This record gives sequence, C-alpha cells and structure tokens, in this order.
Amino acid sequence: MGFLQGKTAIITGAGRATLSDGRCGSIGYGIATAYAKEGANLVITGRNVKKLEDAKEELERLYGIKVLILAADINAGADNESIAKTVAEKAMEEFGRIDVLINNAQASASGVTLADHTTEQFDLAVYSGLYATFYYMKACYPYLKETKGAVINFASGAGLFGNYGQCAYAAAKEGIRGLTRVAATEWAADGVNVNIICPIAWTSQLENFEKAYPEAFKANVKMPPAGHFGDPETEIGRVCVQLAHPDFKYLTGETLTLEGGMGLRP
Repeated sequence: MGFLQGKTAIITGAGRATLSDGRCGSIGYGIATAYAKEGANLVITGRNVKKLEDAKEELERLYGIKVLILAADINAGADNESIAKTVAEKAMEEFGRIDVLINNAQASASGVTLADHTTEQFDLAVYSGLYATFYYMKACYPYLKETKGAVINFASGAGLFGNYGQCAYAAAKEGIRGLTRVAATEWAADGVNVNIICPIAWTSQLENFEKAYPEAFKANVKMPPAGHFGDPETEIGRVCVQLAHPDFKYLTGETLTLEGGMGLRP
C-alpha cells in the first residue's frame, strides 16, 4: 500500500502522450503514474479529451485507482476562475478531499523571437501557465488547508537562463516562480506545503520543438551533467511524490532544479 492511499491529487496537463519510440512523453502523465503507484486517486485535466481518456483507462487498469477526467482550458477568452472552481468542486464531489495540486499544464509558441512574438502568442503562454496556476491555487486553497496538503508548481530553465525564442514561456514561468514563493510565505501557517520544480525532461513537446525549431533547440537545450534527460515518471514524478510527503515541508518555498538523474538541488 502506498503512502498516498486514499488521498486525492489534481494534476493539470496530465493527458497521455508518447515519444516517437513509444516511451512516456508527458511530464503530467509521468507524475500521474507515480502517484497512481502510491495509491492516490486522481483528477486530471487538459485540452485533449482523447489523451485524458487514454490516461484514465491505463491508470485505472494498471493500478486500481480512480481517475476523474475534466476537460479544462485556461485561455484569454474564457471564464477562467469558473473553470478552476469547477475542477475543484468536481474533485470534492467525486473524492471528498483534495490533498495535492500539481500545476503542470503550459502551452507556448516556443521558437518565436521576442520581436516577432504576437500578443496572442504571449497570451497563450501567460494564460495557460501563470493564470492557470493562479486560479487553480485560489480554487483549491480552502480544501488544501483542511488536509494540510501540498501545491507543486512548475517553472523552467527558460526563465532562469533566458532561453532564446522563449520570451512568453519564460515570462510565464518566472511569474509562476514568484507566485509560488508568495504562496509558500502566506500558506505556511496553514500547513500547506508549496514548492516549485524546474525540470529538464525529454518529452513529446521537446521532441516536436527540436523538429520545428532546430536552431532554437540547439541554442537552448543542453545535456544535463548526468548525461541523460530526466524521466517523466521515475525522476520527476517521484520528486512530486516526495514533495507530497510531510517530511518535505522543510523545503517549503524553495526552487528545486531536477537535472537528469541528479536529484533535488535547492
């Protein structure tokens, strides 16, 4: 029995995606798999319903947990606060508790330079990442306070290092870093553990980025010192499992960089 047995985690952007060689190609799905192996029931969101359905079928069949799928798209033209509230409310209706919120979803027009970036492309990154994180945190806070739960957000080296062709993505991710630190300060007294991860993993999005923008890929994506990119489940997913454990509350508010097999480095 896993230590997350009977607990509930919301994971945004957790549809099933695969690499060209068939391996797991989604950080969100890798996290969902790691949580399912620990016995957690899951609420997974995303824009692609087929990917969510595929994730639900596989996770329930392999690990005997329950998965609630909810199509959700935070964007410039939507009632975003209502979308996030609905996800939280449906999670409570289905499972009666929320123990972990993982804000993983992010879209962007990576590879487009700042001078060529349009307002629509900038909005895509900021709404799907920064605003989504903001609204989901607000919607889930009352329930996380009850369970003394955890929030795990995702930033990126794009913001830390100023990656070429990723101005909107970097801006959104740096905004999420700041938001996370403030929440860690404000919510610590409530027993809510708030952390952020800056991962580097080989995903289907990164694979597509290499094909679509080879020059930007070459300029930005470097092999980690360990000699391999992080695995979405066994490394990044397991870090997210650890951050849901009460023993990790001493790390609240830290930025954690996962460097392919090197573990956590505050």
